[in-house]
Amino acid sequence: MTTILVFGDSNSHGTPALTELGQERRFPRDSRWPVVMERALDVEVVCEGHPGRTTVYDDPLKGEHKTGLRVLPALLESHRPLDLVMIMLGTNDCQSRFALRGWDIAAGAARLAEIVLASTAGPGGRAPEVMLIAPVPVEEAGVLAEMFQGGPARSRAIAPALRDEAARLGCGFFDAGRVCAVDPVDGVHLTAEAQRSLGLALAEAVRERLKRPTP
Repeated sequence: MTTILVFGDSNSHGTPALTELGQERRFPRDSRWPVVMERALDVEVVCEGHPGRTTVYDDPLKGEHKTGLRVLPALLESHRPLDLVMIMLGTNDCQSRFALRGWDIAAGAARLAEIVLASTAGPGGRAPEVMLIAPVPVEEAGVLAEMFQGGPARSRAIAPALRDEAARLGCGFFDAGRVCAVDPVDGVHLTAEAQRSLGLALAEAVRERLKRPTP
């Protein structure tokens, strides 16, 4: 069976919009986009969505374990063989304290793709396929508004830069902002409806990438 690793943050974990800081909630399993995609494709999806995860930039407040670069190699070894690795990160990199440009964030995601492409985590010791997903652009809203001050402009600059990086590396590319928007309650997380829309849209993108027939 085809095995896909989803490497993401709270929007892959299934975190709903926050109404106060420190909440630790999660949508039911069937409502999360990786599971929606899994069922649409009839494949095995391993979801490694971690709230607060960045691409390659260390978070001095939340800890080094939030850095995608530090944990990805171990996950590739744990879950191999993998046919496809889907990377949807960059939202947390848009927080004002990191002071990054959209290009910096896209470059961070591309660095993760390079790690996958240099690995032996695919079938037969080959590298897995990679799909880089530009995250849904954020808005300044609710309890996360101050944390993501300036985030809307940064997040909107990710997709065009990431598209270029995907082309350079020969990876698949998908712009999540084309099919859904953030929940206006906190401007960062997705609604259950958006999770479903994203899962179905990505199922089609993956089917095309891997040339899988419709079940």
